[in-house]
Amino acid sequence: MPPLAGFSDNPLRTRDDLLKATYALLTPLTSYQSPKGARIRIPVGTAAHFDETAAQLEGFARPLWAIGALLASHDPNEPIDDRLQGWIEGLASGTDPTSGVDEYWGEVADLDQRMVEIEILGYALLAAPYAFLGPKGSKSENDVKRLENIKRLLNSVNGREFPQNNWLWFRVMANLALVKSCGVPYENLKTSMDADLKVLDSFYFADGWASDGLWSEKKGTDRKQMDYYSGSYAIQFSQCVYVKYAADLDPGRVEVFRQRAREYAVDFWRYFDEDGASIPFGRSLTYRFAMGAFWAAVTMAEIDLPDPLTPGVVKGLLLRHLRYWAKKPDIFYPDGTLNIGFAYPNMFMCEDYNSPQSPYWCMKTFVMLALPKDHAFWSFQEEPLPLSTSTAAEDLRVKLLKHPKHILVDSGNHHFLLSSGQYCGWPLKASQAKYCKFAYSSTFGFSVPTGSLIQQMAPDSTLALSIDDGETWRVRWRSEETTFGHVTFKNKLDDLGTEVPTLVNVWMPTKSSELKVPGEATYGVSAVEGGYAIYGQKAEDGRPLKPLNWTPPSATADKSQSEEGVLEEYSSSLVVSSAGASGIHHILGPNTRRAKGVVLKPDSNTNLMVSRTLIPTIQQKLLENEGQAHGSEIILITAVFAVTRSHLSASEIRKRWFDVPRVKLNSSKDLFQEEFIQIDGI
Repeated sequence: MPPLAGFSDNPLRTRDDLLKATYALLTPLTSYQSPKGARIRIPVGTAAHFDETAAQLEGFARPLWAIGALLASHDPNEPIDDRLQGWIEGLASGTDPTSGVDEYWGEVADLDQRMVEIEILGYALLAAPYAFLGPKGSKSENDVKRLENIKRLLNSVNGREFPQNNWLWFRVMANLALVKSCGVPYENLKTSMDADLKVLDSFYFADGWASDGLWSEKKGTDRKQMDYYSGSYAIQFSQCVYVKYAADLDPGRVEVFRQRAREYAVDFWRYFDEDGASIPFGRSLTYRFAMGAFWAAVTMAEIDLPDPLTPGVVKGLLLRHLRYWAKKPDIFYPDGTLNIGFAYPNMFMCEDYNSPQSPYWCMKTFVMLALPKDHAFWSFQEEPLPLSTSTAAEDLRVKLLKHPKHILVDSGNHHFLLSSGQYCGWPLKASQAKYCKFAYSSTFGFSVPTGSLIQQMAPDSTLALSIDDGETWRVRWRSEETTFGHVTFKNKLDDLGTEVPTLVNVWMPTKSSELKVPGEATYGVSAVEGGYAIYGQKAEDGRPLKPLNWTPPSATADKSQSEEGVLEEYSSSLVVSSAGASGIHHILGPNTRRAKGVVLKPDSNTNLMVSRTLIPTIQQKLLENEGQAHGSEIILITAVFAVTRSHLSASEIRKRWFDVPRVKLNSSKDLFQEEFIQIDGI
């Protein structure tokens, strides 16, 4: 796709740069705005599960995250930019039942998508009431009518059935706008707001982290997920908006939310790498740079964060993230509108609630434009990630986050997380891929399935099992238990070793406690474990990679070794391309000598980052001979290799690939004991 002028070529360093980027993103939408401005329909024939009018309201409302911020920082004594007038009139038309069936948004029903967008309308009214409602106390017929229509729409969410998740924030924000911008007495709505906020508080866990939904009785085990909805997409973001606009009404709760933002930020920055990329994980990833919206929200709300999160660090996190996305032109259609997908258009990874207009949730990332141009934030110098300057390297490079059950790792060349214990019980597309893989990478992303065959499953960073010779496959989904521990890593120069955290997870591939092979079957259990999916074409001409001719490095460098290609051996497989290297080694198992390294070619468009990938895998058969009885214990140990190409030559990658770790099991067979293995680096 062609780059978007004003965004893709934007340095994104100053306030003026951000203004230019915002208008660049907004302008293509105006071509698809209804005559009176209330609806936007991008001309793509895909649909979401809700009605078309709600989808077109979504197209109008989501850009208001940025538009409300632009108007909030606007001087009321100056004329409003002509480029924003259509949005102001659109809000009036969409709330007016007499504006016509092609403009009016309709009444709000129970569990209605309109509820989502009404939060954004509420935010816009909080940010710039004078622009959308006219002068305060105006008696003009048009202003009075506009106010009454808007009040009726906002109030229509009260008394309706809401999903018990982040959606409750949408009603809170609508009611806050009724009070702060529309003149409704707080006493009239306080009971409703307190009830919703009480339920939202029940989602809270600790240290700033909340789940997107109610906890079950088995709190901490059987639970909702902690993903970007816990922060940038919804929970933390909405709390920051509440901090900004409800301080005079609810100072006690505002201080609680301010403190939660501080605690959450101390962990959340670790999901971003030094180039601004965040680790894709969970649902709604087509919202793209909304993953960085938390940093915009704490900036807009002027929340001071604890060390090492200085204003310069926060500014760097926010602007590097936007610059990362500016380098990805394939997120746009040729007309400049955002498409559904991640790094390129991809319907396999989207949700049933993603209409063509849904990606504009990303406009949340511009709410800091509500700060006036003379605010101190705009003069701060960007600072790098704390790990780039800290002397406490071990603490910052590997960090266990107990609440989301993630281990965040930044090796300096690859930024990824290890995940355990999360799942999403909703009927989402590719739920197991989005929540239940072993690892997620800011460089390599992850892959989603397109069908039931193993190449369609695209089993990167996961273990797939089959008891019917590959007709069907099972991967980790609902985990029953996760415990925390540590292992000792030793290298040649460190006899004492270093402890690194571990997550030990219990997952049952069947509802019974055993994976039982049919009595007459002779094929046992098929197992496929994959490394990271990686771009799998030649840099020169885009054709398939050829076999690598690599041999272990010797004292004399062998310059005949190839720069890219694939390697398949009896217990390992490797892919080296212009994107870096991804490989996997089988280290221990019942049939170690029979484990087969296979470079799998998954369906195109399965990976979030690139459309053509290869996956290094280990493929083997378990429980296929009489010596392995049912109920026997099998231990598989696999080493996964991944580096990016940006800082390493092919010869350095080759050296690292052949530096295979040795793993020693302790005498105890209890794998849930801490320190159950020792890893020796060669």
